[in-house]
Amino acid sequence: MPPVHRLLHITLDTTGATVLGQQTRPISDPAVVEAARKEGRLIIYSSTDQSSAQALLNDFRSLYPFIQIEYNDLGTQQIYDRFVSETAAGARSADFLWSSAMELQVKLVSEGYALAYDSPEAKNWPSNARLENLAYGTTMEPAVIVYNKRFLKPEEVPTTRESLARLIQEPRMRGRVATWDPERSGVGFTILKADYDRFPAFQELARAFGRAQAALYSSTGAAFEKVISGEHYMAYGFFGSYALLRQRTVKDLGIAYLTDGTVAIQRVAFISRRAAHPNAAKLFLDYLLSLRGQNLMAYTALIHARRESVVGEASPKAIYQAVGGKDKVFVIPVSRDILRNLDPAERLRFLTFWRQAVKGQ
Repeated sequence: MPPVHRLLHITLDTTGATVLGQQTRPISDPAVVEAARKEGRLIIYSSTDQSSAQALLNDFRSLYPFIQIEYNDLGTQQIYDRFVSETAAGARSADFLWSSAMELQVKLVSEGYALAYDSPEAKNWPSNARLENLAYGTTMEPAVIVYNKRFLKPEEVPTTRESLARLIQEPRMRGRVATWDPERSGVGFTILKADYDRFPAFQELARAFGRAQAALYSSTGAAFEKVISGEHYMAYGFFGSYALLRQRTVKDLGIAYLTDGTVAIQRVAFISRRAAHPNAAKLFLDYLLSLRGQNLMAYTALIHARRESVVGEASPKAIYQAVGGKDKVFVIPVSRDILRNLDPAERLRFLTFWRQAVKGQ
């Protein structure tokens, strides 16, 4: 997620909602709807780019026009720091937090910041996509290879770590490869650490990054701009959701999926235990988990949906088809186990390997 440090007060309308998104209404308790009507407001802190979230916000507003939304588009660390400091000071803060920084979201939940809520839309939600009734994974976003078709033909782009390691060591690829900087990006750390823990071939790939003098980035947007310009030919491990969105306007942008195993993250959502507008927040969570909201993610917003029954371009079924089966996807669970990534010793274990592999230290 690019660290966009700005505050957005969005004026919402009903544009952007698709026919698919309008087929069904979220399942919500009528009493919650009436209570939300009286609250009349919802404050969201989110790391989801406004350009990606806008269709969802517009559609939610069309369902509940009596709720005024303040959408704060923030970096993941900024969400955490701001929410904690505001809460400690007793100041106004977010009702709803939605972030790709899985560790930080789970940390907040584990420290008692979340309001328990059994969403009616989560009856059959995947077990690895919820932490009790406190936090919910709303997306399943694969880490992919993004490349510039002007410099690499689709048939040249490998779909396994072993073959990718060979390609990027070719002389033409020196300085033309990008990946995350896990020391500056929390999400980058999460993705690459899962890669390291799960797939042995990643170790040689990391060493190949070093030999290829790969450029390291802390944001998806910055890496993608360099690939689109041709300064880099490819980028490894970034969000497939943002790649799909950019493909709509950049014809030279290609996407390749890892068929030897793909890591996927989940954007974690929870309601603040001290929310000033808890019922409006409940409606928004119901919406994100609903077939309507998930369809809109898959077909229009191109934020990869989590609901297995959705069949759009950005859906679990589309990912399974691209990588060769459901068993090829490792979805990082919404679980307290992820807090190990915040342990200094665990972080040092991975970062020591990374520095030696990529930086030659």
